[in-house]
Amino acid sequence: MSSLPWHRLSRTKSTPSPTGQDPVNSPGHDDPQITEGAGAQVRSGATSNLSWAARTDVGLVRSHNEDSFLAQAPTFAVSDGMGGHAAGEVASAIAVTTIAEHAPSHADDLLLGAAIEIANTAVMEGAATGKGKMGMGCTASAVSIEQNKMAVAHVGDSRVYLLHNGALVRLTHDHSYVEELVDAGEITADEARVHPSRSVITRALGSDPDMYADHFTIDVFAGDRVVICSDGLSSMVEDSQIEAIAVSSATAQAAVDNLVAAALQEGGSDNVTVVVVDITDDGIIDQHRKRYLTRFALIGALIVGIVAALFVAASLFVSHSWYVGVNGDTVAIYHGVNASLLGHDLYALSQSTTVQLSDLPEATQSNLQNGVVVASEKEAEATIESYREQIAADKAHAQEIADKSTAGTETSTDNPAVPTNKTEGGD
Repeated sequence: MSSLPWHRLSRTKSTPSPTGQDPVNSPGHDDPQITEGAGAQVRSGATSNLSWAARTDVGLVRSHNEDSFLAQAPTFAVSDGMGGHAAGEVASAIAVTTIAEHAPSHADDLLLGAAIEIANTAVMEGAATGKGKMGMGCTASAVSIEQNKMAVAHVGDSRVYLLHNGALVRLTHDHSYVEELVDAGEITADEARVHPSRSVITRALGSDPDMYADHFTIDVFAGDRVVICSDGLSSMVEDSQIEAIAVSSATAQAAVDNLVAAALQEGGSDNVTVVVVDITDDGIIDQHRKRYLTRFALIGALIVGIVAALFVAASLFVSHSWYVGVNGDTVAIYHGVNASLLGHDLYALSQSTTVQLSDLPEATQSNLQNGVVVASEKEAEATIESYREQIAADKAHAQEIADKSTAGTETSTDNPAVPTNKTEGGD
């Protein structure tokens, strides 16, 4: 199998045919006339948080289309095939099929990079088994979007751009000879676009079994637009023009139509493939909503826990509380506290007694009306006994006073009554 660097091939011009759909642009921008070859394909779709469109066109020079794309939410990819007829298109098709099979269902750049590395093995095995041709290869640029996270994995000179707040940023670094010259400061980015060695690729799928993919994850937000493209766009159209078109196109479909049209208007010397993904919902609002709901749930659970703890504590307190109170006209012993909660009494009658409330002093009666708190049932019984003793003592004392008040006034045969002296007076 041939080794790097790869060199792209030129092909003859194909017969264009008019597109069936006009792009929708922002006010002040003309609708371009799009021409597409026999290898043109258009796809579009949407989910609850993404809207996308993809278009690939053979261009105006080559006879067949070696590009392939993947638009299978949440994963999107572009692969630019190399190796000539019955080779480049096979390599790119194997690549996107393998990436689709092994791409993660969430934004994991390590797994997405691994999917591209598996695709590298698949392309090499395809060439070895006669599926395609020896020496075939391809690029691969892929993203996987999950809410406000986007994983990116990349090999070759296809590109991933991000349009955020009206500014276009290139996220990927070309694996090409001219990019190395730009990095070294030997040429400018504008010079790289027209450099005679601009088609030399320094890393691609299909040659090196130890090939690895660049990969990383970034934050994305609602309103962002992702552009994935082959070099059929980026080599023909300056980034500033790609930005202007991406900003002015109202929909993802309009964006891919306009970008492909721009590449064709600049000469269409290569196959051109563009996938545009609009992030319509980044999930941040839902995340905030879930966070608030979780917070409220935690607060609610905390409140319930506190109430339950207080209830348990109150129940324990009530179950260990005793008091002496009033039961009709008598004194009684109660288990609990002399109170009610939500219409339920927090006490229960434990023992009735024969101690009459009226036999006790008024101050004691008043205290009993409010409940005399005691430490235990035994202490309550002792209190009742003290009331009996107090009543008995009060009655004995009252009797003693009564006896003293009547002493010396009683009459009998042994103690006859002595009449009082009359007032002296004359007869």
